[in-house]
Amino acid sequence: MSDSKKNQLKKSLGLSFNIAVLIGGTIGVGILRTPGTIAGMLDNYWLIITSWLIGGIYVLIGANSYAELATMLPKAGGSYNYIKRAFGNYAGFLSGWFDYITNAIPPAFYCIVISEYLIILFPGLANFSTEIAISLLIAFVLLHLSGVKNGSVIQQITSFLKVICFVALVVACFMYSGVKLDPIPKNNTVFQIGLLFGFFKSLQLIIGTYNGWNSVCFFAEENEDPGKNIPKSLYSGVLLVIAIYVLINIAFFYILPIETVAKSNLAAADVANIIFGKNGAIIVTVISIFSLISILNAFMMIPPRILYGLSRDGFFIEKGTTVNKGGTPIVALLVSSLFSLFLICIGSFEVLFSFAAFTSIIVWGLAYFSLIKLRKSEPDLPRPYRSFWHPWSTIIAIIASFALLIGFIFSDPKSFVIIVGITAVSYPLFLVLNRKKNT
Repeated sequence: MSDSKKNQLKKSLGLSFNIAVLIGGTIGVGILRTPGTIAGMLDNYWLIITSWLIGGIYVLIGANSYAELATMLPKAGGSYNYIKRAFGNYAGFLSGWFDYITNAIPPAFYCIVISEYLIILFPGLANFSTEIAISLLIAFVLLHLSGVKNGSVIQQITSFLKVICFVALVVACFMYSGVKLDPIPKNNTVFQIGLLFGFFKSLQLIIGTYNGWNSVCFFAEENEDPGKNIPKSLYSGVLLVIAIYVLINIAFFYILPIETVAKSNLAAADVANIIFGKNGAIIVTVISIFSLISILNAFMMIPPRILYGLSRDGFFIEKGTTVNKGGTPIVALLVSSLFSLFLICIGSFEVLFSFAAFTSIIVWGLAYFSLIKLRKSEPDLPRPYRSFWHPWSTIIAIIASFALLIGFIFSDPKSFVIIVGITAVSYPLFLVLNRKKNT
């Protein structure tokens, strides 16, 4: 009994952490980089803005379903708990590991990118990129080993600074009036196959930048009042992210014509160079570093919660449930960090990273299905929050997920092949683990 108590997560997180981890776990450098790529594929102002809104509305409808699921089953690990409850152990196992891989890759990526941005600010460090990335990883491991409270404080501070930076950039764009822009040309090729391909590829990038919107659900078990805090933070956090993403796109197009944005690898830097002159690149680099530190902190916390949940259900080593005095799932954190260290050293995680939007759509879609199933199979489960306009809102989320999945298969078949391969390997592995758990 004392051992089980020792390995329980502490209820020490509140509403402000929830909103901070949602914003911190979602807004990264993607929004600074992707506008150029998307402009190149769509070449139509209204279609680009509409695409960002479609991605946001899809996520908002999803937040409505997740608010019920996370308050109904407030357990560490998020989505996989709901899928397992509705569809059994194998569905839970597969979705849990999909979710874990999706969330365990980013810390290595963010450590490397932060090191690259620091080198831009301090060119003398150019030969120490890997060492800086590893040092960052170790620093954040030590921070989170010290306890959940410290990680929570850092999350709230960095997320707040991030929002201030992005709002300041948007305001600076709209206050600037030094360039007379030509009208953005209209494009009437909406129904061309090439543009349809570009639309789904753009949505894949957009969903990738929204990825992290359900971060609060991974921490439901540690929340002081999940019934109230989770729905509030999901809605307010998602709406704030949508507003920032749409406003940044409008602000960029206010400064630069669409053709110029389409040719830019880092649209934010080009915009900042016009507004702030030669210091523009430095300003965007600093904004990027703040964004990345916040998102790195969030993604240092998320994978250990998924691994903790998987371990508790026998889908990983039993030691994975070990929690230290500060409330950190210590073994799960160390295992996830070793995986990140491995990725930093080999530096070849791009292929894995590319299918994050793919696996996210699959896991979210299964979670929406599980809400419909659990409403029928377990109508008496306590539901502190009931999703608005159910089942129609959930059905819309499922249809949208399926449509996006088909579009992603069409636009990114390589990632789909990787997912099919992982799924094929997963069932024999599940049988072995299940047999071990039962004996």
